[in-house]
Amino acid sequence: MKKYFLSVIMASAIFTFAGCVAGYVDSQPADVTEVEGVAPGPDYVWIGGDWVWSGGVYAWHPGRWARRRSGRAWTTGHWEHGARGFRWHRGHW
Repeated sequence: MKKYFLSVIMASAIFTFAGCVAGYVDSQPADVTEVEGVAPGPDYVWIGGDWVWSGGVYAWHPGRWARRRSGRAWTTGHWEHGARGFRWHRGHW
């Protein structure tokens, strides 16, 4: 019985770990066009939408306005193609 539970726990850990570090797809999703609208104030910057790895697929999260961070600039996310496929690198301050 202990061996059964141990094997179930190990299998779960392997699948969870693989899902967390994978993040590669054969082709990148189509570009999404967003409408920014009007900034809610002068100290706001548009943070474009982002692809988030969840459940073995990329899901689109729409953009938003955020307060500008003093001394920092927003870097937009981008796709990178490598030997394992396409992978999204999230935007950051």
